[in-house]
Amino acid sequence: MRFSLLIILSGIVCVRSADAESSHPFSIHDMLGMDRISEHRVSPDGSLVVFTVRETDLDENKGKTDLWLVGADGTELRRLTSHPSSDHSPCWTPDGDGVLFLSSRSGSSQVWRIRVDGGEAQQVTNMPLDVSNLIISPDGKHIAFTMEVFPDCASVEQTRQRLDEEVKRKSSGRIYDGVFVRHWDTWKDGRRSHLFVLPSTGAGDPVDVMQGMDADTPSKPFGGSDELTFTPDGKELIFTARDVGPKEPWSTDFDLYRVPIDGAAPPVCLTKKNEAWDCCPLFSPDGKTMAYLAMAKPGYESDRRRIILRAPGGDERVLTEDWDRSPSSLCWSADGSEIYATASNFGQRSLFAINATSGAVREVVRNGYVRSPAICGDRIIYGLDNLKSPVELSSIRPDGTDRRRVTRINDERVAAARMGDCEQFSFKGWNDETVYGYVVKPVDFDPTRRYPVAFLIHGGPQGSFGNTFHYRWNPQAYAGAGYAAVMVDFHGSVGYGQAFTDSIRGDWGGKPFEDLKLGLKAALERYPWLDGKRVGALGASFGGYMINWIAGNWPNRFRCMVNHDGNLDERMAYYDTEELWFPEWDHMGTPWDNPEGYEKHNPVNFVKNWKTPMLVIHGAHDYRVVDTQGIGTFNVLQRLGIPSRLLYFPDENHWVLKPHNSILWHDTVIGWLDQWLKTHQQVR
Repeated sequence: MRFSLLIILSGIVCVRSADAESSHPFSIHDMLGMDRISEHRVSPDGSLVVFTVRETDLDENKGKTDLWLVGADGTELRRLTSHPSSDHSPCWTPDGDGVLFLSSRSGSSQVWRIRVDGGEAQQVTNMPLDVSNLIISPDGKHIAFTMEVFPDCASVEQTRQRLDEEVKRKSSGRIYDGVFVRHWDTWKDGRRSHLFVLPSTGAGDPVDVMQGMDADTPSKPFGGSDELTFTPDGKELIFTARDVGPKEPWSTDFDLYRVPIDGAAPPVCLTKKNEAWDCCPLFSPDGKTMAYLAMAKPGYESDRRRIILRAPGGDERVLTEDWDRSPSSLCWSADGSEIYATASNFGQRSLFAINATSGAVREVVRNGYVRSPAICGDRIIYGLDNLKSPVELSSIRPDGTDRRRVTRINDERVAAARMGDCEQFSFKGWNDETVYGYVVKPVDFDPTRRYPVAFLIHGGPQGSFGNTFHYRWNPQAYAGAGYAAVMVDFHGSVGYGQAFTDSIRGDWGGKPFEDLKLGLKAALERYPWLDGKRVGALGASFGGYMINWIAGNWPNRFRCMVNHDGNLDERMAYYDTEELWFPEWDHMGTPWDNPEGYEKHNPVNFVKNWKTPMLVIHGAHDYRVVDTQGIGTFNVLQRLGIPSRLLYFPDENHWVLKPHNSILWHDTVIGWLDQWLKTHQQVR
């Protein structure tokens, strides 16, 4: 059945099949029209895969998710749920006859059940609070999930009562005796995300196995259900939490805790000796060994993750100490002899197999961005995207042979939107060390023309602009508008060894800046169709900081710039951000203990050199890089008489998530580039 015939809800973005309309250059509308596949789960017998598909609802100005089913061999694709509310977070029942999932169809997020052979979904829970992070015990007798509760409340109902009383309160002020005051995009109100257990029938009262703990599970703001697991016998839970008291904003000491599902005993910390990050517990098929991920450096969120194996008696060994990659997304092989893991790897996120005895590593899938490997019979199923395709499901043999596509949900959309070809290149960067980058050619590339350049600078800074289909900074949006996109993974980027990632510490405006200069030069020399006289620089987060740094330290290079959520003043940024461990690590201390660490590469000290036209973008709910940093940048530009524009979103955070805001963002950014770069077209 052709997927394009199945979209029936009004307001859902849908692109007709390629043979029903002529193709066109890729744009933001095509990006929003792509269906986003995630959360794939293999049935107990390995015959079916349930997964989530997110569609963009322009009428509601948000994404909507449904559950889909497909045979492990790629046949019999069908929609499992269809409701105006979003359905997500699927979990198979142990018998494989049904799927538990989360849905807001009752007015709040609750657990629902549906049979895979058809029928209506049935509500399982009716909690007075929203339910998140659903998992099911191996025997199917219990479910666990999280709810936001006040730790000092004895029941969920008491939390509900307190929230209702807060709504009735006449005064609006809040009093804080400690930080966090706010985190990511949310003001804190004293609630914590606690883990609850309930019979899978939904009967009875939920048990808060974290009763009294002033801590969250999973980690906020981005942790998920992979940080929680039942023990193989279903009698206990393992979860990740940071229980460090007032040190929370400057600590990365997340630990693993073990607790009985009936809450008869308090949680016991399993990783107390490690003051760095521990997470993602996963038991071997025989139930005897628990694998988990651990960092070694306290206070550093981008340290290399090691795979740790924990024996039943509590003895542990580091499996991957000698592997210079940082793994994520683990799964065990069917016989427990290997662990499959994804890791950033030279501009890709590759799939690796690690021998569970020796720690020997081999590559299974190299190219593209691999997501969430899972065992499916005698194969591995995983999500895969790249610079020219959104996520689709694929499968492969464990030896890396016989790769097969499982889904083709976006094939017609991809065929309808012409995209630019991409190529990875390398050059000698800082200290003559090898640095990698990507170039994406304009749509309908003509080698006899010279094209303006969008020079994209990634955030993080421990991040990467790699071989992935990005939904906020997608280079194809620029390629479709007639630009060549150039992206450099400067020192500090992930996937090139931990020393390369660590090298940015204390040197934000040093090695990365040098790499960007040398990388642009190398690209212009390598690709003569790039017009070096028409280059615009764009960046967000650390990339936005770098835009401000470039404005004062490389002021004559670019015709225009785009700064999204970038710091202007690194010293003040420490005082008004939330996760203090981040600047304390990267700038090697606090501003009062090491003021030089904040001043030596501080953009605000060089604003007198600014002269390049700049578009500034910021969101009001960005509490990581607060909006006054963007407003201050715009004030400087205006005061200096530099052509500038401010795009401000009162309802967005560090990212731009609402579809219509994304359209405005792209229209404004590309319009700004057009204004400054698309004059005097040149033909050689």
